[in-house]
Amino acid sequence: MKIINKIKSPIYQELKIFNKQFFNSVSSKVKLLDLILNYILRRKGKQIRPILVILFSKMFSNGKVSSKTYRAANLVELIHTASLIHDDVVDDSNVRRKFLTINALWKNKISVLVGDFFLSKALLLSTQNNDYDLLDQVSNAVKEISEGELFQIQKSRSFKITEEDYIKLITKKTASLFSCCCTLGLISSGNKKNKNVENFGLFLGIIFQIKDDLFDYSKKRIGKPTKDDLNRQKITLPLIYSIKKASKSELGSIKSILKRKKHSIKDKKIINKFVNEHDGFKYAENIMLDYKKKALKILQTFPDNESKNSLKILLNYIIDRKY
Repeated sequence: MKIINKIKSPIYQELKIFNKQFFNSVSSKVKLLDLILNYILRRKGKQIRPILVILFSKMFSNGKVSSKTYRAANLVELIHTASLIHDDVVDDSNVRRKFLTINALWKNKISVLVGDFFLSKALLLSTQNNDYDLLDQVSNAVKEISEGELFQIQKSRSFKITEEDYIKLITKKTASLFSCCCTLGLISSGNKKNKNVENFGLFLGIIFQIKDDLFDYSKKRIGKPTKDDLNRQKITLPLIYSIKKASKSELGSIKSILKRKKHSIKDKKIINKFVNEHDGFKYAENIMLDYKKKALKILQTFPDNESKNSLKILLNYIIDRKY
């Protein structure tokens, strides 16, 4: 059995219900929009965020999943999809999960409007069901994501980004939504907010983003263009650590490469060699393992059931995944 299927095993039936509801929620009578929506839905990802919502709900409710939990899972998937569409426009990305992006096929104007459509669906889902507690959590996460993206642009232009800046950035940009998913699962099951649940989500999201950033140095195409982070002048943890350890003479040539708007295969090889020689990859992996220890410590405090076991498998999967 594939690892992702092991993770889904305790919530297999619930995910079937979620998927049916999600597909039904984003249909449209506008032919162009419906065409684009079908294109998006046929290429859905691993659904880690709704999986988190449902696992946390089931873990803290003796195995029961309410209609509110399904709405929470739909809400977070709508928001996440909107953010991916808008991100591709901002980053001028043409490929996601090995397929052409919406902006590559239908241009930026239509992409922004499709992203807005998903956002409007999320708002309507919450307001029509009086799920203002869920909407409050998600709105805060969207604020954090937006601030994280702008903070990244600000820092990447100056190349003055510390490890502390990086953790702050990915906490806002990625981990905030992971934490939101865990909290949504908890409160949709009728429980009050819990700091341990929030922090577990944050640590999981930080691990996820560090691993994602390491993929940019991979020789294989993993669903996004190689050299993508370099071309966007995005400075990630392996590079931050290597720059900190490098001599002044090394920094001059490395920074001149980083400042280029486009990077060749040769440029990427030079950067990879630089990071490897200064143990940047190893350092980033060690930081991931540190956050894994923190997450596992919190996980021990949660109720013992199948959902908890799936979360442990998910934690390992995020670190070990190949794409």
